[in-house]
Amino acid sequence: MIKVGIVGTRALSTLMGFREIPEAEVTSICDLNEDALKKAQTQYGIPRGFRIFEDMLESDIDAVVIASPMQCHVPQVLSALEADKHVLSEVTAGVTMDELFWLIEAVEKAGKTYMFSENYCYMPQIRLVKELVDKGYFGELYYAEGEYLGYMGNALSYPNGKTSWRRYWQVGKYGSFYPTHSIGPVMYWMDGERIEEIACFGSGHHAHPEFRQEDTTVTMCRMASGKLAKIRVDCLSRRPRSGERFQLQGTRGVYESSRGMGDESMVWFDRFGDKDMFQNGLWHPLSEFDHMLPERYKRATEEQLKAGHDGGDFFVVKDFIDSIITGEKPAMDVYKACEWTAVGLLSELSAMNGGRPVKMPNFRENMPLDDMKIIL
Repeated sequence: MIKVGIVGTRALSTLMGFREIPEAEVTSICDLNEDALKKAQTQYGIPRGFRIFEDMLESDIDAVVIASPMQCHVPQVLSALEADKHVLSEVTAGVTMDELFWLIEAVEKAGKTYMFSENYCYMPQIRLVKELVDKGYFGELYYAEGEYLGYMGNALSYPNGKTSWRRYWQVGKYGSFYPTHSIGPVMYWMDGERIEEIACFGSGHHAHPEFRQEDTTVTMCRMASGKLAKIRVDCLSRRPRSGERFQLQGTRGVYESSRGMGDESMVWFDRFGDKDMFQNGLWHPLSEFDHMLPERYKRATEEQLKAGHDGGDFFVVKDFIDSIITGEKPAMDVYKACEWTAVGLLSELSAMNGGRPVKMPNFRENMPLDDMKIIL
């Protein structure tokens, strides 16, 4: 039995995922807020509660889920690895470029499982598109878009009126401060590509001129192969939440996700099997291809789907535990975590310099080429 400790009581959807995995048990939870800590323990039957992270690391847990504020991620991951614990880290991976290099060095040295919890890559619709990509229906991919749209103006203070960390580490920054929900699925589809250069532009300050974060930021990512990806992050414009949006373009097919207003996600291919779809020029609902989902998604139980993100949170923790048991490379490894996070960190430099392109470091220099593939 793998004993798991969680730091941060906001990780309750992750906790639900662990409850559906017989090989793992959440035995400890840590949070500075004593009221939130006691509530989580009582509600979910977690035996031990800690207010000090280092105290939890000294217990008999085998693995840690880092779900604390993003500026705490790398310091806590480093401490956990030094304590010989496996780590599942929430997004983003870190808050400075230096931290990303420290993180890679620590993971390579520790020999423990480190996995990045980018749950959007595990959502059924994202996974279905990946299946269609892998079977060649899109042809060669060359352009993709990802958007993360959700108003954050109400989350900048705690219930007691004190300022939230989000006021500084998210809306207190220029650029695409929260990029991985957008770029993660895009890079999952464009498997094996490496981001070489980014450029970011902001729309200016309209809805909330009191913050450094602009209402909308758009970041262009150019791959080493010349292919393009565009991500948009908007958490301050006054609008109803519409979540995530994606587009994928290949030489033989295209995908357009729903706009969050009752419409369906659609695909078009020039051919599908023996059907010539090019001539009629009609879009087809993505749901017509649900039969192509991997079996584990078809067999997902109601309880597993309750874990959050249409079951994505369950599959994240399932792959994390499987990686610990088998010793195999986790699907979302430290190199992908750092590259996807660096999109946001470098976008701040670009946006503050009028959209000047910024080169992306090659975080994978020590990584075997065969390990660049993402397998979920």
